[in-house]
Amino acid sequence: MKSDVFSFFSGLGFLDLGFEDEGFEIAYVNEFHPPFLEAYRYARTKLGYKEPKYGYLSGSIEQLLHDKKTAGSFNRHLNETRKKKRLVGFIGGPPCPDFSIAGKQKGALGPNGRLSRTYIDLILAKRPDWFLFENVKGLWRTKKHRSFYDKQIHDLREADYSLSDRLTNAICYGAAQDRDRIILIGFRNGAKIPHNIWDKYFMFSQKVLKALPWPKSIRFRKAPILPPQIPQSLTVSFWFKKNKVEDHPNSSHCFTPRSGLARFESVFEGDDSKKSFKRLHRYRYSPTAAYGNNEVHLHPWLPRRISAAEALAIQSLPAEFELPQKMTLSNMFKGIGNGVPYVMARGLAKMISDNL
Repeated sequence: MKSDVFSFFSGLGFLDLGFEDEGFEIAYVNEFHPPFLEAYRYARTKLGYKEPKYGYLSGSIEQLLHDKKTAGSFNRHLNETRKKKRLVGFIGGPPCPDFSIAGKQKGALGPNGRLSRTYIDLILAKRPDWFLFENVKGLWRTKKHRSFYDKQIHDLREADYSLSDRLTNAICYGAAQDRDRIILIGFRNGAKIPHNIWDKYFMFSQKVLKALPWPKSIRFRKAPILPPQIPQSLTVSFWFKKNKVEDHPNSSHCFTPRSGLARFESVFEGDDSKKSFKRLHRYRYSPTAAYGNNEVHLHPWLPRRISAAEALAIQSLPAEFELPQKMTLSNMFKGIGNGVPYVMARGLAKMISDNL
């Protein structure tokens, strides 16, 4: 059956794009931060994708539960989809700083943590045929956070959803990035989920990849060697070339250092051991693309931070995906770092499609 996707916390639209390119129709988009929503619409236009048929909600997801006018309009969209005999699917990754290991650990009581529960409440209230929930691994790391997560699982099962969750890494889907995320999927009316639903959609085994002889850090500007056992498609260099990052419309969008080049030239290629000034290695995959406060990874062989075009490549976006020229650098890199890698999004979409 055909399925309409109602997207929440949509950011720049990486997850949505993956689902759309696997045959789903993006019907409704919600994003709280106006610059992200503006960039989402800009990117869709540049790619030649049509507007979501039910439009955009620029505001909090809480309006869909507590604002009478907004909730009424949303309910009409859901009813229209169901009258057309189309399935309703919800996808979303609520903001995660309150659960992040590097965050303030406010959990469900934090302003962002509360949105995770709001998203679950929306699922319980509107009863989509299926849903996807994405969040950081910190949600499983502490007793307090795990207790919160388990409560959501209990409530969803009580509402007759069959569930499957897994800590998945973007590199398994073919992204050149070490990015762990919790993915929870659910299907309504107790439909059985195969126990091996995840592995068949992976391109690579994380265990095998971790055991490969990835190149060590090397002095900056000393040419490294690519070991023959390393899959080239999982290297930063491969994605830079694939996306032709030097010619990309966002190639000049890069933070310029206030100080001299000495610090940038002192960090070895591939040295990502420190909290800041992590330098990528051209023949390895990137650490997690999580950018903030102007802290963006260093280019492997140039004395600068990576550009927005290079960050998009690390997130495995199509080369044609671009962001508005007038968008601030802070919003660009924050939005890029928040997104689900495109190839991972496609893998998740295919898994759900095959099991609907």
